[in-house]
Amino acid sequence: MDSSVLTTLEFTKIRAMLAAAAGSSLGREIAEELVPESDAATVEGRLDETREAFDLLAAAAVVPLGGIRDIRDLLRRADRGAVLEPPDFVAIGSTLYAARRLKQFFADLTTPLPRLAESAAAIAVFRNLENAIADTIGDQGAVLDTASPELARLRREIRVTQSRVKEKIDHILHSGQYQKLLQDAIVTIRGDRYVIPVKQEYRNAFPGIVHDQSASGATVFIEPMAVVNLNNDLKQLMAAELNEIERILRHLSAQVAAAADPLLETCRALGQIDFAFAKARLALDMRAIRPRLNTAGHVAVRQARHPLIPADAVVPIDVRVGKDFGILVITGPNTGGKTVTLKTVGLFALMAQAGLFIPAASDSEMTVFAHVYADIGDEQSIEQSLSTFSAHMTNLVRILGRVTAADLVLIDEIGAGTDPDEGAALAMSILEYLHGRGSRVIATTHYSELKTFAYSRHGIENASVEFDVHTLRPTYRLQIGLPGSSKAFLISRRLGLDAAIVARAQELIDEDYAEFDKVLTALEEQKRLLADRQQELRLLQREGEELKHSLQKEKDALADKKSQLLAKAQAEAERLLKQARSEAEAVIADLKAQYAAGSMRERQQAIDGARRRLSAGLSEVRAAGDDDEDRAPGAPATAADLLPGAKVHIATLGQTGTVIAVAGDEVTVRLGIMKLNVPLANCRLAEAPPAPPPQSGRAGVDLAKAQQASREIDIRGQTVEEAEAVLDKYIDDAILAGLGELIVIHGKGTGALKKGVRAYLKDHRAVREIRIGESGEGGDGVTVAKLK
Repeated sequence: MDSSVLTTLEFTKIRAMLAAAAGSSLGREIAEELVPESDAATVEGRLDETREAFDLLAAAAVVPLGGIRDIRDLLRRADRGAVLEPPDFVAIGSTLYAARRLKQFFADLTTPLPRLAESAAAIAVFRNLENAIADTIGDQGAVLDTASPELARLRREIRVTQSRVKEKIDHILHSGQYQKLLQDAIVTIRGDRYVIPVKQEYRNAFPGIVHDQSASGATVFIEPMAVVNLNNDLKQLMAAELNEIERILRHLSAQVAAAADPLLETCRALGQIDFAFAKARLALDMRAIRPRLNTAGHVAVRQARHPLIPADAVVPIDVRVGKDFGILVITGPNTGGKTVTLKTVGLFALMAQAGLFIPAASDSEMTVFAHVYADIGDEQSIEQSLSTFSAHMTNLVRILGRVTAADLVLIDEIGAGTDPDEGAALAMSILEYLHGRGSRVIATTHYSELKTFAYSRHGIENASVEFDVHTLRPTYRLQIGLPGSSKAFLISRRLGLDAAIVARAQELIDEDYAEFDKVLTALEEQKRLLADRQQELRLLQREGEELKHSLQKEKDALADKKSQLLAKAQAEAERLLKQARSEAEAVIADLKAQYAAGSMRERQQAIDGARRRLSAGLSEVRAAGDDDEDRAPGAPATAADLLPGAKVHIATLGQTGTVIAVAGDEVTVRLGIMKLNVPLANCRLAEAPPAPPPQSGRAGVDLAKAQQASREIDIRGQTVEEAEAVLDKYIDDAILAGLGELIVIHGKGTGALKKGVRAYLKDHRAVREIRIGESGEGGDGVTVAKLK
């Protein structure tokens, strides 16, 4: 990759941002040396590594990257036999601990991360060396007493000797004999020996050895004779301590040297992992994505944002080249964003090939270029006697001599800096040459000739940076397929140029060019309006699709709910009918034994009729789910329409039942022998109920009436005998209706009716048990009977 293009396209600034995101000097070094790669497989591997680290950070994982130091130079010194210093071992110990934690972190992960796992596998763990350093060197770099038994002994003796020296000197300082001789009653050290400050005039009166004097000469520092031998002992102990420390450090350095090679490989792996997470942190900061790579040589980036422009100022652009056309010629006014477009595409190519994510929409695509060439900016040089045109042409000559079909070429203001006609001709010739080589090219220009040139050549496409004619300001959006104009007259007028001068300039311009510019302006406005309309249509289409999807979900949910309700209602109805049939058989058996009046034939007819009607009720419920699905409900019913016995269609259940009662906005409906309370709004008129067949015979069983038996009965005001007769008939009806519990309202009164009713119910053959009503049921004025 051409090294000069890294500076031209400001990749070096991206590299500096990446280095700042690294957590260690090892990772920072890799970031600072990063260059784009031109091998597609290597680029894919780099991007995969960034993706793995990105996914970990996006999942809020805390990666233990702290404590990594660059110890490579220390390892090389130890390998050459040097004795390392205590602070060196602190750095090595910190790195060993960080390596062990990081390796364990990746071992505990359940998500497969092949690229990062490869680096983690290269990390070696040296627990023995780590423990040896921790036992020998403290966090602040001091050699610990626990480093060896000999060092511990020497340091104990040093402390004891120092204590004895201080005791003797303290005795001298507080002795009245020497008080007037001392400059200050303090102890200090000169040359590792304890001394006392004595006034100059009494130096001969104080027994001891002079080691130093003050700058003014008024004070001399004398070692008292009483502590000379102790100081000598202390000096010897300190020398022995230093020798022991050197021995310990030499031994520890040898241990480090023995592990130098695998430790160097561990440092390389730690740096690579830190570098991978630096790429991920940079991607998160930029809100960047992993571009899709293709081998077809085309670039298609959507909502691309130049990473060096502040987020609140950058305008996203859509750029494509290489698929439908290989060369894109961008025209438009100055400061409209042409050069930024060039730099954005070029920088994205370098970033992607370096393994970095790009700040664009998720479906953006890049290809891997062999080289990226750029001729951008004013390259004039006074020292080399080069004009702007000469500098550009020199650069283009170098590029044209190297370019291939696998390269990307970016040219800003192609052919500028010389005679417009000659410059335009050179520009067209250069573009033709690059088109013939098959290179991908993006060029900017102000030449009108290049606009018509792009229209007339297959594989070359016009583009323009949008200009708002109403505000007279660029919008910085790129429009592919439409050339732009320089807007020199509009911009000059906005900047304050006299209107008469602008008008005269418009008169002097070539008529054909003026007409062409006018057509371009009209086309730009039409395309802008069309783009706005298309955006509105896309929004409406998306809203319509979302609404359609939402309605379909609601429809499916309602259908499921309806099916569930029907299935549940039918199952419940069958259960209740089976239960009623069983209980009815029991009642029939009782009837056979009870009814003495009437002929046997009449009683048998009544029994058979009851069985037929129960069977008919079961068939009605079974057929309801099949018939009502296809039957169209009638008009919405009103309370006046729904008289007891009327047929009514329940819209929410899709079934037809019989009205029992209407209470306000709620209707009690019977489906077979099942009673339901449904809202009036869900009821539709159905056909009128057929007239019930006449009953004959005293012993006939009126099951239709029995099936309408209420759960409660009020017998207040009756005598005990009257109540027993009523209850006897009521219990029979309740059994046929399938009721399991009855509520008998008898009131409190004198208590005679209550007592008689409870005694009757307690001894009744069909009653299992009785209880006093709850507070919500009527309390002591109610008796609740549970049937067998």
